[in-house]
Amino acid sequence: MILLGQAAASIGAAADTLGAGGLLGLPTETVYGLAADADNAAAVAKIFAAKGRPADHPLIVHVIDAAAAAHFAAEVPAFAQALMQAFWPGPLTLILPRRSGVAAAAAGGQDSIGLRCPAHPVAQAVLTACADLVPPVHGLAAPSANRFGRVSPTTAAHVREEFGPDLLVLDGGPCAVGIESTIVDCTRGQPVLLRPGAIMPAELAAACGQAVLLPQDLADGVPAAPRASGTLASHYAPRARVRLFSAEGLQAALRDEAAQTAEVAVYARTLVQMDRAACAPPPWRVMPQTAAEAAQQLFAVLRELDSTGVTEIWVETPPDAPKWAGVRDRLQRAAT
Repeated sequence: MILLGQAAASIGAAADTLGAGGLLGLPTETVYGLAADADNAAAVAKIFAAKGRPADHPLIVHVIDAAAAAHFAAEVPAFAQALMQAFWPGPLTLILPRRSGVAAAAAGGQDSIGLRCPAHPVAQAVLTACADLVPPVHGLAAPSANRFGRVSPTTAAHVREEFGPDLLVLDGGPCAVGIESTIVDCTRGQPVLLRPGAIMPAELAAACGQAVLLPQDLADGVPAAPRASGTLASHYAPRARVRLFSAEGLQAALRDEAAQTAEVAVYARTLVQMDRAACAPPPWRVMPQTAAEAAQQLFAVLRELDSTGVTEIWVETPPDAPKWAGVRDRLQRAAT
């Protein structure tokens, strides 16, 4: 059942559902999440079961503000506090040491936990209402509301397509960011980027006063990175096979005689001047020229093209520039 997210009655129904151990389709600025009380192991187990997700693959926990993070985090380093101050609420997840005895199921059994404060007003309203419950719900485990490994949802209708009409879903409109949050590991004494997103490494470094490293930058002997959401090699995949091409390679593939009758869809930036009728079978979608616009529509376009029944989706690889890192990351995982 889809309810208007801004309505007070909808927020109340959502909080009651979560307080009773149920699941909720929750809009955020990144993607829609499948939410449950992060401290309720039975409710969290319903997330894993609904998604078909391995129980040792951790979930991100959403909190109302930085102060609420103290319920879940045993320690918040100074640089992590600076990142919270700069980017919360917003599309940034921080991996922090987990307090013993809280949210073990949501953390996939790890001694660390991923925390995020969402900016979407509906998510904020639900978290506020949950904090007022008796007993209170301190945070919501909320991975993307899709079957494990598949394309993330960016509208309420996408969530209903994944889980059917019985799930309560709050409709908060299309997601503004469109790809999942940037993830920074804060458990190893310095910030380490585990997943790119809308927030650039340079912005992170400027906010916290430290260089943001990649896992491969760390010296031997540094503890291994914790497992984190959305970092498996294969992820975000439609049913159709996704293939990535350079602009030149895509033009050559489209001119190949076999492509004229292939069940192929195309998503490209630089081929808009080509004669599509002669060179490419439908359906065809034009990728925006800016990274932010491309990210906002990426998953919706993949779902739309996949729904046409094609066997392959041919995508022009985005530019090798920092602002495009999040889009490139999602497409590379979709194509693996």
